[in-house]
Amino acid sequence: MMEQTVCCYRHPDRETGIRCSRCERPICPECMVNASVGFQCPECVREGRRSMPEPRTLAGGGLAADPRLLTKIIIGLNIAVFLAVQSFAFGDTLVHNLGLFGSCNGGTVPCGVADGPGQWYRLLTSVFLHQELAHLAFNMLALWWIGAPLEAVLGRARYLALYLISGLGGSALVVLLAPDTLTLGASGAIFGLFGATAVFMKRLQQDLRPVLILLGLNLLFTFTWSGISWQGHIGGLVAGTLVAIGMAYAPRERRRLVQWGTCAAVLVAVVAVTAVALARING
Repeated sequence: MMEQTVCCYRHPDRETGIRCSRCERPICPECMVNASVGFQCPECVREGRRSMPEPRTLAGGGLAADPRLLTKIIIGLNIAVFLAVQSFAFGDTLVHNLGLFGSCNGGTVPCGVADGPGQWYRLLTSVFLHQELAHLAFNMLALWWIGAPLEAVLGRARYLALYLISGLGGSALVVLLAPDTLTLGASGAIFGLFGATAVFMKRLQQDLRPVLILLGLNLLFTFTWSGISWQGHIGGLVAGTLVAIGMAYAPRERRRLVQWGTCAAVLVAVVAVTAVALARING
């Protein structure tokens, strides 16, 4: 009797005595992929990879090659705006056009963000605006120390949502309680990151004392140093903490719905506070 020749299913001109340990099709040395037991063909390897769950961050975000990239971009944007403010070409004009305020002449005349929808961008642009080098340096150091680890925990999309909603929360409370004061800086957003850090440390059952002490010191400075907008800090802290609670404690089976639903709910609350503030200014 003559033996039947067995050829690779992908290369019919190549004889082989090896079969895929998963589908049992014959494979030649070029098609063999090492497996835990024996060898597998390329198709079975690809199918196995598709069936494996995609790695995720603690909060369910996608893993990135550089888990701190977004924090670096935000820092770079703040520095770029600061340099533009320091230039003779833009200077005070840029501050006036991007800064947050809602009334003038001691609060008697609506202006700035209260001038209409065309000026509402100030609620966000003011978060990236700094005039003093010390103010910028302190905020950017805090953003790197607090924000970078949070970005790695949340993933980029959730981290960006947390940062922006925290910044808007700070702006909303400023417009409500101190509309006649020019306000700028990333502090409101950073206070939101402080609150989120405390929430996730609690979620992971880690020692909260270091972050609470740091937060307490920053709150002490907020209420004792002149020229600091406590409204922006508290608004950002509240908004960021609420967003983080939804992200940290969302049940796994409905995680995306709860997380993004929480972001939407907090954003609606921010819009409502802003609307009340603008109605008061224009009323």
